Amino acid sequence: MEIRLDKWLWATRIYKTRRISSESCKCGKVSLNGKISKPSKIVNEGDIIEIKQPPIIRKYRVKGLVIKRVSAKLAMELVEDITPEEELNKLMQFRKDPVSVIFGHRERGSGRPSKKERRDIEKFLYTSDKEI
Repeated sequence: MEIRLDKWLWATRIYKTRRISSESCKCGKVSLNGKISKPSKIVNEGDIIEIKQPPIIRKYRVKGLVIKRVSAKLAMELVEDITPEEELNKLMQFRKDPVSVIFGHRERGSGRPSKKERRDIEKFLYTSDKEI
């Protein structure tokens, strides 16, 4: 069985829609076995898929192939999340305090960020990987 990368990402519920999945592949946010891949690339069992979701890179191993979108329970059986622990820790820290992850620790009570710091924060949070 052959299945496209964008279709597999959508069918296993990694992305909410196939359009988002396809656009992520086109922007270079998805790589298959270490190489940035187009949406039409064929996925095989055992492949490693890396997805850039700032501030981390998630890694998945393909355990099974499916053409149609499946339920969340079945999707968990088709995908193995092999994201390193340090990446997940970085994500948890980012969710607690995004400013400290970007610029280092900021002392409590030190005031508002300067205009430059605010622009840097907004640029980091609201731009895609393609623009950076």
